[in-house]
Amino acid sequence: MTFQGYRRQNGGAGTRNHVLVIPSVGCSQGVAQAIARGRKGVVCLANILGCGQVGPDRALVKKTLAGFGVHPNVYAVLIVGNGCEHLTAEELAQAIVPSGKRVEALVVQTAGGSKKTALLGRKIVREMVEAASRVSREPLPVAELILGTECGGSDYSSGLASNPALGHASDLLVREGGTIILSETPELIGAEHLVEARARTPDIGRKVLDTVAWWEKKAMESGQDVREANPSPGNIAGGITTLEEKSLGCIYKAGTAPLEEVISYASSPSRRGLVYMDTPAHDIAPVIKITANRETYLAMRDDMDLDVSGILRGAETAASAGNRIFSEIVSVASGKLTKAERNGQADFCMFKVHINI
Repeated sequence: MTFQGYRRQNGGAGTRNHVLVIPSVGCSQGVAQAIARGRKGVVCLANILGCGQVGPDRALVKKTLAGFGVHPNVYAVLIVGNGCEHLTAEELAQAIVPSGKRVEALVVQTAGGSKKTALLGRKIVREMVEAASRVSREPLPVAELILGTECGGSDYSSGLASNPALGHASDLLVREGGTIILSETPELIGAEHLVEARARTPDIGRKVLDTVAWWEKKAMESGQDVREANPSPGNIAGGITTLEEKSLGCIYKAGTAPLEEVISYASSPSRRGLVYMDTPAHDIAPVIKITANRETYLAMRDDMDLDVSGILRGAETAASAGNRIFSEIVSVASGKLTKAERNGQADFCMFKVHINI
């Protein structure tokens, strides 16, 4: 199978052709937003970090921002720095250069202030967008798709219908040679032994247990027992009674394939098939949003992409709903806009575990 995507210079397969504006620090975020505002094809990546950070936190911020920059959905990148931060615009730009795409860096304090930086930045991104518009989609193997899966606001219908349907779609992609990423370590707690059992090797299985143990240890250090802190009030209101019940529903998203790899936050998979990324439970956008709760779909039709509530009514099976989800994945990969994209939703929150200095 194929989808209509963008072949990048370094061999990557993209589903979008964005020009990305990245503030290297929270202090330059306003200027970065001004550069991107109202520009079709330009996306500004929210970032409030990049200053007062040292050691692992600084390294993680750099790794995450650079990861967005080298992503195959991005055609070109403009980095906007302030001039006195720990993570400089120039350093971040150099981390993106090996991807082969155009990357530029602007610094507010050396460009003559916010207004001059914004004017110059708008000129640069205009040139980038014009160049990006000359790149056409072409048939690419579905096997090159990487699909991230994540729970949103879980309720009783999630584990019963929407997650199993997504799991079937995940299996279809894996059978085509593609990659599925299961995420959100806090939402595996209580079901981690089932994920471990699917590991290709004992070492991969141990990594699953180690990641869960790390999160529980961090929670206990802050005086919280995560197994008692979850589910959240919204989950309880939606009919979920225990963390284990929530987690058991969560892992259905991963389908039935063997676990091939465990990777750290903001890392790229090195193997195809089912991959588990150790991440927090931050929700992200834009995404294909699926619900099996009919009331939720009717109340939020402007936000929801797919309604699979027919599973609970007996009108369709998880497999048939999964087939619909898989078709939607290929359509979105080929350029169909999700509801989140149409709404201009691009929420993003970076993982942070250490204090600022």
